[in-house]
Amino acid sequence: MTQPEHRGTEIGRASNCGLLVSIVIPAFNAARFIGEAIGSVQSQTYGTWEMIVVDDCSRDDTCSIVAGLAAADPRIRLVRRKENGGPAAARNTALDAADGRYIAFLDSDDLWLPRKLERQTTFMRARGAALSFTAYRRIPESADACGRLIRVPDRLGYHDLLKNTAIATSTVMVDREKTGPFEMTKTYYDDFALWLHLLKRGLAAHGLQEDLVRYRVVGKSVSRHKGRSALWVWRTYRQVEELSLPYSAWCFLNYAVRASWKYRTF
Repeated sequence: MTQPEHRGTEIGRASNCGLLVSIVIPAFNAARFIGEAIGSVQSQTYGTWEMIVVDDCSRDDTCSIVAGLAAADPRIRLVRRKENGGPAAARNTALDAADGRYIAFLDSDDLWLPRKLERQTTFMRARGAALSFTAYRRIPESADACGRLIRVPDRLGYHDLLKNTAIATSTVMVDREKTGPFEMTKTYYDDFALWLHLLKRGLAAHGLQEDLVRYRVVGKSVSRHKGRSALWVWRTYRQVEELSLPYSAWCFLNYAVRASWKYRTF
């Protein structure tokens, strides 16, 4: 497995020559992995970033870990919510605090490879993209193995995404200058709902076919539960997007086939 290379903040600060990227990390009882996630950002070859970690009332050592890292790196900010609101509320808290033109999403248990921000910002400028996502590999909790490369489509529109599972949250970057203000919808699949909301405006999601992210498969994580995830995809069709029953069924069939193919092996 290719591990994120820790290069420290000195290299990051030396490359502060691009537009500011605001990194949004919601955290709830994330003490096991949050340090690795933050370290993978500090290892980036692109150093013009700020990180907003929003703690959603964790009961473990998440806050103390993030606070210690923030004390050593002023680009990291810890925001503590007063009540637990779930991932959408935590992400919205971070979005409200973000100053960057670009928004990059990172889940607290995932990892970026060192050139992720550099390659993705370059790609978005070249494409004039409002939203982009990248290829990635899955890793187990221990991160001692690495799955096959999950390739991504070159381009997705609204109706394409309804039938696809291609966009992993920790691979996404959004250009707020092109999208305008946005916020997460309070639903189980708040990320999927947001991508659909943006693409419904006529925008396209551009796929960067480069291996830049490690998506950690955590055994007890609700978001990794395939059956429940499928149920919430269906609810997104019917309750959030308000699609007709026949069209929802057609989209769901395509979604299920693609999901089964994508997860046929680790």
